[in-house]
Amino acid sequence: MVAAEDATVGGWEGNFNRMTIVPLILILIVCLFMELSLSTLAVGTVTSPEMMTGDFSYRQSLINMVADSGLDHVFTADHVSFHNGTGMDGLINAATICAMHPTLRICIGVYLLALRHPVTVARQLATLSESAPGRVILGVGIGGEDRHEIEVCGIDPRTRGRQTNDCLEIVRALMDGKSLSFKSDFFEFENALITPPVEPAIPIMVGGRADAAIRRAGLYSEGWLGAWCSANRFAQAKAEVEEYAANANRADVDWQHGLQVWAGFDNDETRARSLIAEEMQEFYKVPYEAFEKYSPSGPPEKIAAFLKAYQEAGCTLFNIKPCAASEEKAIEAVARVRELLISN
Repeated sequence: MVAAEDATVGGWEGNFNRMTIVPLILILIVCLFMELSLSTLAVGTVTSPEMMTGDFSYRQSLINMVADSGLDHVFTADHVSFHNGTGMDGLINAATICAMHPTLRICIGVYLLALRHPVTVARQLATLSESAPGRVILGVGIGGEDRHEIEVCGIDPRTRGRQTNDCLEIVRALMDGKSLSFKSDFFEFENALITPPVEPAIPIMVGGRADAAIRRAGLYSEGWLGAWCSANRFAQAKAEVEEYAANANRADVDWQHGLQVWAGFDNDETRARSLIAEEMQEFYKVPYEAFEKYSPSGPPEKIAAFLKAYQEAGCTLFNIKPCAASEEKAIEAVARVRELLISN
C-alpha cells in the first residue's frame, strides 16, 4: 500500500517536473532572446564642448553622468575647418573620452577620412584600439556642407567621394595587420604594414544620403549612418546597402544601421524649438526651418515617438545631439528617450 502510494506520488512528481520544467525553459529562452534583441539598440549623446574643454572635474562629472545614465555611448563630430574655422578632431576626441572613462564607447560620426592619409589613420586607429579595445565605432563621411573645408586640405571636392572609397579600402586592409601595396589616382605605395592588427575589429559606418554613399556603405562598412531622412527612406536605404553588400559577396556582415539626429528638449515645446533653432542656425549658418522636418523638439516622450518609426525601420543606433537648457538636462533627456525606445 505504501509502495503503491509512493509510486503514484513519484509518477505525479515526474509528470509535474516534465510539465513545468519544459515551459520554464521555453520562457527563459524567450526572455533571453528579448534581452538580446533589446541590447542591440544603442543610444548615445554628443560630446559637447563642456565635456571636452574647461574645468576637468566638471568634464569628468558629465562623462560619468552619461555612463551612469544607461546611455550606450557618446559620439563626436569631425571638422578640420568648418564655417569660420570651427572644428574638432574626431579621433583626438575619441582618445580623450576613452582616457576619461574605462568602459564608455564612442562613435565618431562622421570622420572626414579623405582629408587625411589613410595609412596614418590606420595607425591612429590601431593605437586607439590597443588603449581602448572594442570601444570605438568609426563613422566615415565625405562632408561637403562647406566645400572650402575640403579645398584647404588640398583635396578636390569633386573627387572626394572616390578618394574616400580608396581610403576605406586601405584602412580596412591595414587594420587586419597584413602588408598592403596600393595604386590608384590618389595613392601609391608599396608594402605598407600596421601591426599589431586591430582586435576586435573596429566597426565602420558610412554616412551620406546620395546613391554613391549608399553604395559606399554596402561595399566598405558594417552599417549606414543616416541623417535628414524619413523613416521610409531609412528602410529603403538600409535595404539598398545590404543589397550592394550581397552583390559584392559580403555575406557575413554584422549590420548596425544608425541615425544621427538633432533634437530640442524641454517640456515647453515652444522653448524646445527655440533651443534647437538657435544652435542649428549658429552651427550650419542656415535657418532652422531647413532642418525642422527631421529635427524634432519637445519633451523626451515626443522625441521617442518620432524616433520609434526609425527603430521599426531597422535603426539600431541613435546618435542624438540634444539642445537643452543645461548639459545635465540634455543627458537626462537622451537617457529618457533610450528608456522609452527600449520599453515600448
